[in-house]
Amino acid sequence: MIQGAALGVFGLLGGSALAALANPLQPQPEHFEGREVFDRILQKSTAGNWRQLPIGQLMGKIAMELKGTPYVGFTLELSPDAESCVVNLHGLDCVTFFEDTLCMARMIKHGKGSPAALLEEVQFTRYRGGKMGDFTTRLHYTTDWLVDNEKKGVIKILAPELPGAEPFTQKVGIMSERPQNYRQLAAHPDLIPAIRLTEEKINGRSLKYLPMNKLAADEHLLQTGDIVGVTTTERGIDIAHTGLCIKDEQGVVHFMDASSSRRNRRVTLETDISQCLNWSSKLTGVMFGRPLEVSKV
Repeated sequence: MIQGAALGVFGLLGGSALAALANPLQPQPEHFEGREVFDRILQKSTAGNWRQLPIGQLMGKIAMELKGTPYVGFTLELSPDAESCVVNLHGLDCVTFFEDTLCMARMIKHGKGSPAALLEEVQFTRYRGGKMGDFTTRLHYTTDWLVDNEKKGVIKILAPELPGAEPFTQKVGIMSERPQNYRQLAAHPDLIPAIRLTEEKINGRSLKYLPMNKLAADEHLLQTGDIVGVTTTERGIDIAHTGLCIKDEQGVVHFMDASSSRRNRRVTLETDISQCLNWSSKLTGVMFGRPLEVSKV
């Protein structure tokens, strides 16, 4: 899943707009929305001692608190001239849903509880090497996100160990091929070569995925909190949709996502994962990232 193709809907904070004019590609201050949602989840976490749960189970608790949140796309695109680290708990897309859930769990595991601490975790997972620079440092392609966050010790990629996994041969390139669809690339064509170089590196990797017809047989190996990337044949894209696994008391693994379908357009707990992901012939299979425990402080 790729973010960033449309105009943003939120303004920059404080004097950041003036800073952007002075230095157009300099990273700008963080942007946070949804303090009441954040406080509600943190209060429930404290009362229920969620910090003691395995990180996947903790993610499941947080995800269920986000159920019903409206689907809103392009919340990260605040400006054509500057990259900002954004958290918006009032509206989520399929990537920010799993990312904010993961990062809030990591924040709680670290014994922290402030918007600044959540933004710090988001910056670490969202940007290559954990450091935000300009637009090109964001992990736009989901396979790139998975690989980078495995290197950082945030997740473990599961596909190579799953029975029936096969080589993933889909190539990326939509961002450099259609830069007019990405606000910052349209405003700053000089960023395109860096994006193209990243795409070449992604295409040079040897990854595996689980074909859709093998998912039902492997479903019992999945856990609550596992991050799901749905692979596609769509030209230039690796992952078409993302979400989380939620395993119920009967052992059924549900798919939870921020759905953009007209029927839902909100964070939804779907049916059995092997059944609900077969809605398009272009969806070929899945990749998974399992969250790893963090050291407590």
